[in-house]
Amino acid sequence: ILAGYDWGGRAACVVAALWPERVTGLVSCDPGYNIQDIATANTPASPETERRLWYQYYLHGERGRAGLAANRAEFCRLLWKLWSPTWGFSESTFTDTAQSFENPDFVEVVVHSYRHRYGLVPGDPAYAFIQEKLAQTPLIRVPAVILAGADDGVSSTREGVAAVRGFAGQVRRQVIEGVGHNVPQEAPAEFTDAILSLLDDH
Repeated sequence: ILAGYDWGGRAACVVAALWPERVTGLVSCDPGYNIQDIATANTPASPETERRLWYQYYLHGERGRAGLAANRAEFCRLLWKLWSPTWGFSESTFTDTAQSFENPDFVEVVVHSYRHRYGLVPGDPAYAFIQEKLAQTPLIRVPAVILAGADDGVSSTREGVAAVRGFAGQVRRQVIEGVGHNVPQEAPAEFTDAILSLLDDH
């Protein structure tokens, strides 16, 4: 069983879609089907959705790259607060994670990710064969649970129908009140229960 959220959830969705024989269940957080559709990435969304994604557009330019490099912890702390406005994370919780922001490749990895998903930069040629398969937006056929934080500052819980698109097998979506974007840390019990529910089905 694979479980994750955000970038980790995307990796889990990719494996579940391309190698379903290796996966018995999937726990993904909103937006649910988390495989990037680069071909349609530049189609405008609603103004409210575009507002939520300001940080991605900021990183498309060199001003954004320089801003992230100069203000790594401050930038990420702001995103944590915007993404999970009801999560009262402790200073130690943030600083434990913030150590990773000082990794030498942190800025380049983040900037490349947010540019690649909009087709602004090429991907790694070594994984071109995988990208070709993902461009077909393959269906996820393994049993899945989608967890959504009611207070998610990135994805809107109103997008419930859209969240289950791309799933061709058994799938259920659960909205968790009082939780934002970081479901595994904000609601560890519910996240664990979702994994266990898939185990119970086998």
